[in-house]
Amino acid sequence: MFSLNDSMRYLLYSEPTDMRKSYHTLSGLVTNNMGLNVRDGDVFIFINKAHNRIKLLHMEPGGLVIYSKLLEEGRFRPPQVNSSGTKIQMEWLDLVMMVEGVMDDPSTRLKRLKRVIF
Repeated sequence: MFSLNDSMRYLLYSEPTDMRKSYHTLSGLVTNNMGLNVRDGDVFIFINKAHNRIKLLHMEPGGLVIYSKLLEEGRFRPPQVNSSGTKIQMEWLDLVMMVEGVMDDPSTRLKRLKRVIF
């Protein structure tokens, strides 16, 4: 079942990622570029160049799962990178705040939707 929580390790791939990639090619980035094993249970985060799409790759007991989000408006603001590595470890709270557009200063909350119509 879908199970992401704060006890997992979250790793952001630091390069922009082509969002046409799926299970096998994202797994290849994890193995070849990040030097990690997708089967270890970590959650791998990929963001495209425009910062308006995000994918999370995670191995669950039944197989690989991809969580995907496309923003209607605005951009994801990933953490600043000081190193030249291909992976950045993130905390669960940082991931949630990035996906929701929440920044340290409440007045800088990023736009997401103009309006919701039911």
